Amino acid sequence: QVQLVESGGGLVQAGGSLRLSCVASGRTFSSYAMGWFRQAARKEREIVAAISQSGGRTYYGNSVKGRFTISRDNDKSTVYLQMNSLKPEDTAVYYCAARLGSYIDNVYRSGNEYNNWGQGTQVTVSS
Repeated sequence: QVQLVESGGGLVQAGGSLRLSCVASGRTFSSYAMGWFRQAARKEREIVAAISQSGGRTYYGNSVKGRFTISRDNDKSTVYLQMNSLKPEDTAVYYCAARLGSYIDNVYRSGNEYNNWGQGTQVTVSS
């Protein structure tokens, strides 16, 4: 198991930027593939972005492509989500997730593929 703690959420105006961080502890971070998910009120959870354990492969949800960037620093056991050009529809609770990676350095797109979750951080984008 790995423990995940997100930070960096807050209130921002449309067009602004935020950077979320997720610090992992408990196991070798570089063995874990990571993902960011979000859940807005009365909506299902959706994938935002995912990154392989090496950082060499990434995936983005259609709604955030070209605006968000996922990255990781294995020395700091941290995964980041840089969010630019934020829109009101980006308002949600954002969750960091982790799962042990594979030898083929996969990215994982489904929340069901992750077994470690953070507590979430609220992002609110005002119009």
